[in-house]
Amino acid sequence: MIPAIIGIVVVVAIAIAIAGIYNNMVTLRNRIDNAWQNIDTQLQRRNDMIPNLVETVKGYAAHEKETLDAVVSARNAAASATTPDAKMDADNLLTGALRQLFAVAEAYPDLKANANFSQLQTSLEDTENKISYARQSYNDCVLNYNNAIQTFPGNIFAGIFQFKERTGFEAAEAAREVPQVKF
Repeated sequence: MIPAIIGIVVVVAIAIAIAGIYNNMVTLRNRIDNAWQNIDTQLQRRNDMIPNLVETVKGYAAHEKETLDAVVSARNAAASATTPDAKMDADNLLTGALRQLFAVAEAYPDLKANANFSQLQTSLEDTENKISYARQSYNDCVLNYNNAIQTFPGNIFAGIFQFKERTGFEAAEAAREVPQVKF
């Protein structure tokens, strides 16, 4: 009788441990998805501001067509990207194009003094800060999830339940470079 009770207690304890590990992995995976949605929301906010910014700059810097076209092209690529990896790549291109645009804007004092441009620039910088924070949060979620599925005993159950490693958000090398402005 006592061995049967001990056996039942052991089986129940193992079942509870497995359920706890599984639920933790699901929770961590869902946090990653939520963190990505937060990034996506901020990227969309930025994409919505860019046409207004480009139009404002066009009035002052008409001969900077190449830079403006690069921003519009990068924004369109970012808007049409559908997977997280494609969105990360497109976002890196857009970040570089925007940095170039603001570097060009430095050469136009009237543009820098324009209230619309100043307001758009401030809003865009605020959004960039939110995107940066959201990326950091996403990467933290990915780290926690990957640690859970790669460490014992989670790695055993991750294989059984097919939890796959996720990739964090990385800035492209081009986005890390200082933009070169030539006149």
